[in-house]
Amino acid sequence: MKSLTAFAALALVGTAAVAMPAFAALKVGTQAPEFSAPAYLAGQPFTFDLDAALKKGPVVVYFFPAPHTSGCNVEAHLFSQAIDQFKAEHATVIGVTAGNLDQLAAFSKETDHCSGRFPVAADEGAKIARKYDALLLMRPGWSDRTSYVIAPSGKITYVYSSLSPTRHVQKTLDAVKALEK
Repeated sequence: MKSLTAFAALALVGTAAVAMPAFAALKVGTQAPEFSAPAYLAGQPFTFDLDAALKKGPVVVYFFPAPHTSGCNVEAHLFSQAIDQFKAEHATVIGVTAGNLDQLAAFSKETDHCSGRFPVAADEGAKIARKYDALLLMRPGWSDRTSYVIAPSGKITYVYSSLSPTRHVQKTLDAVKALEK
């Protein structure tokens, strides 16, 4: 009976570890890894370049697991609704995903999601997510739901990780507003 209880406890701990997201290892004050990636804005392809975006102001890089999944749909819609507030702070928002890349162009223009109001980038092989320690443990090869605010200097000023999509927008917007102008 003791071994059955020990096995059950071990199984529970193992299940919890797999179900939890990876917590962002990149800390505030760290230089953000540079990247460029194929991206879409309103269905139109282009190459997103972090260095070029930082020359215009702060950048919010938010990683999400995959387009057309319930939490990602909610998060994209919330960013779309708040995009004018980010723009008022001269901030660029870019969603980055390693999942369902074949659906990214459509996702970028759909009214219920991005509405063509901000770009989303394809992270083939989760290479960018790896650099940012934003990999989803329960689904290897997919991005975790982690958001970074990066100052024009390239330094990370804010990090938020949560699989719940509801607070990423407000938390990153507050962090952008808190940056010294």
